[in-house]
Amino acid sequence: MTLPGFSLLAQACALEPLMVANQLAGGRLYRVQAFSAGGREVPSLAELSLAAGQPFETVPDTLDMLVVCAPSPLPAGDESLPLACLRRLGRSGTVLVGVGGGTELLARAGVLDGYRATLPWQRFAAFTRAFPRVRLSQQLFEIDRDRLTCGGGTAAMDMMMTLIAAHHGSELAERVSEHFVLERIRMADEPQQVPLRTRLGHAPAQLVDAVQLMEANIEEPLTTHELAEHLGISRRQLERLFKKYLQAVPGRYYLDLRLQEARRLLRESEQPAGEIALKTGFSSPAHFSTAYRNHFGVTPREERLS
Repeated sequence: MTLPGFSLLAQACALEPLMVANQLAGGRLYRVQAFSAGGREVPSLAELSLAAGQPFETVPDTLDMLVVCAPSPLPAGDESLPLACLRRLGRSGTVLVGVGGGTELLARAGVLDGYRATLPWQRFAAFTRAFPRVRLSQQLFEIDRDRLTCGGGTAAMDMMMTLIAAHHGSELAERVSEHFVLERIRMADEPQQVPLRTRLGHAPAQLVDAVQLMEANIEEPLTTHELAEHLGISRRQLERLFKKYLQAVPGRYYLDLRLQEARRLLRESEQPAGEIALKTGFSSPAHFSTAYRNHFGVTPREERLS
């Protein structure tokens, strides 16, 4: 299902992996049908049009999965949006997938209430205000039961290759990834690269500066006292800022940053775990392994083997 102003990149990233899976498997695992308002051609953001498909009203209840590609943000007050169709499919058990502004369209239809969902980071604040019943996350993509959503762009490709792995095995998904010359399939729980000031909203500049100092000093972590000195405030003032805006003490927040970086290195590099421990500020492999297991529920070695 495609709406005017959709992203050609996001749509291709959602559909091309499925077609390549067909090609590599030597059979039709997935079949694509196009739906649009009135079955008319749909202009993209790049002003190139998608060929005419079938009208929204003809989408059958028996459809296995509907991928909704829409502009982000959605146009306000558009009466032509296929909300009734999406509500009907939501009741029928069809898997609904939001790509780009597709997440907002699903939310407007009420079919994401109570579900975890994500969308392009630029829309986080507005989305949270408009749809408080949706459990918004900042992950790369979300697969929650029969609802799939993503951060747009190439995140749609990782989401679909994860779906292919669930349907037809990880070996085929990896071959699809190799076809697109991708180093790896990114996992759902990887965060979108949201700019720091966007993540922290209207937090005081001193808090933003503190987090930037932490991110710049992963290998040799600063103490809370050193951070406060750099910022020209007391340790107690710094702790109050973290508690008010991030619901964490500085030391815990700093540890989470270091462990997220360690996880990235374990997944994306061949560096030994001991070397990664040192690069992320841990004094010994044993300390690193314990902290990693306590945070993620697996050891660094198990993370690499997963």
